[in-house]
Amino acid sequence: MSADLPDEVAVDERDGRYLRQAIAWSLTARERGNRPFGAVVIGEDGTVLTEAYCNTGETGDCTGHAETNAVRQLGNRYPREVLARATLYSSAEPCVMCAGAIFWSAIGRVVYGIDAVRLRVFRGERAEQRDAELSCRDVFAASPHPIACIGPALIGEASEAHRGFWKT
Repeated sequence: MSADLPDEVAVDERDGRYLRQAIAWSLTARERGNRPFGAVVIGEDGTVLTEAYCNTGETGDCTGHAETNAVRQLGNRYPREVLARATLYSSAEPCVMCAGAIFWSAIGRVVYGIDAVRLRVFRGERAEQRDAELSCRDVFAASPHPIACIGPALIGEASEAHRGFWKT
């Protein structure tokens, strides 16, 4: 594997199940005319706290990323202590904005599918499709509270929603 591409990590059955749920939401987003990203937040006990997809195409809201929508949906429904033990599953590595939302929500763990480096290959070089090239790990490392980050995982499955979607 290229030194520029992060190695895929193995996930256990639970993480795989919920990451596949986030991937399914990315396909829903694409079917609805949005960018193909999905997210699911799961409590420590396995309770689904929220599920979301990117809705930027439907709403015209550039902040309507899957992870940010999930954090918004959590609102004030759960105390920070609950979210600190929750996991956000994302079909793709969270962007800088989403990593910031995860930080502010106090969610303590993130598991993601396709990494930003591989995603950039799908997106191509069009300016409106490019992202800030800063890893979510860098944002999480600056956090005063711990945020575990696992990924990339299930890269092949997470890539499916992006095949043929992005204009190069």
